[in-house]
Amino acid sequence: MGHEKTLTAMIPALAGANMIYGLGMLESGITFDYGQLVLDCEFARMINFTVHGIPVSDESLAVDVIKEMGPGKDFLMHPHTFKGMRSQSKPELVDRRMRATWEERGATSAYERAVEKARWILANHQPDPLPEAVLAGIRQIVLDTERELGVPSAS
Repeated sequence: MGHEKTLTAMIPALAGANMIYGLGMLESGITFDYGQLVLDCEFARMINFTVHGIPVSDESLAVDVIKEMGPGKDFLMHPHTFKGMRSQSKPELVDRRMRATWEERGATSAYERAVEKARWILANHQPDPLPEAVLAGIRQIVLDTERELGVPSAS
């Protein structure tokens, strides 16, 4: 359930693959786990962030900030640094806090947080309904397939 799934998906993604297979699957696809699915979605977001590369521009390189601050100054506390930091990968489940803070907040594992999020999604998510044209298209595929296979019509 660990980051090995991230690594095995990252290499094909860096080579140009645009599909990640097996999200939520364990034991070579024999088992499906909602907590693992939520974790894998986070890993997929990290992979997507990575494959889009690092933007290189005067803004991202902080050329104006470097000129403003001068050599040997503290760039970490500059507002530009905070702005750039917040635009980076934003994990929801991977906990990057200090150990004491993590312990104060319950010392839960990433998997435990993922299961909690999966349960929340299952209890609360209300998907947008499909447009009528899409529903009609799906229904037509079913009808065509039933006719092709000789399934008696329900009407």
